Amino acid sequence: MEPFRRLTSPVVPLPRHDINTDDIIPAQYLKGTDRRGLAQGLFARWRYRDDGSPDPNFPLNDPRYQGARILLAGANFGSGSSREHAVWALMEWGFRAVLAPSFADIFFNNAVQNGLLPARISQEVFEELRDWVLAHPGEPITLDLETQTIQRPDGKVYTFDVDAFTRIRLLQGLDELDYLLAHLPEIEAYE
Repeated sequence: MEPFRRLTSPVVPLPRHDINTDDIIPAQYLKGTDRRGLAQGLFARWRYRDDGSPDPNFPLNDPRYQGARILLAGANFGSGSSREHAVWALMEWGFRAVLAPSFADIFFNNAVQNGLLPARISQEVFEELRDWVLAHPGEPITLDLETQTIQRPDGKVYTFDVDAFTRIRLLQGLDELDYLLAHLPEIEAYE
């Protein structure tokens, strides 16, 4: 897993609350355990019109957000069924971080296990960032996991929350098993 330290990127605004895993990737895209090809189904119900053509009003179809690696979403992101494919689809699209006031527990854990930063922000920060991102489409912000800060180009700084264990694992690029194996000598010495 690639370590996460600092990321400067435009932000895709998707300020809806209660985005569930079926919204992130509908069930018809879950035909296997292969991580490739899932980006096609990312937010498919919202990205495409009934005739299959891209909806130009959906942010992922907006050229100003192409290449963005940060998603800004509303509270309770990733609720619903446990669907690791949702994280895989976000990452295959290119996202490395999701900013939201809250995350469903299972989604949060799946994100961390795969190297996607689920950064919790306050409702106040969410609203201010949402307004700024919508007023400055395509402008980059910088996420710094070491300092747990978000910085806009104008110098405005916000903080985000992530627990210490998650932070260490993401900084080092370790899933839970890798973390345990890295500490095996200490574990064996303790036993």
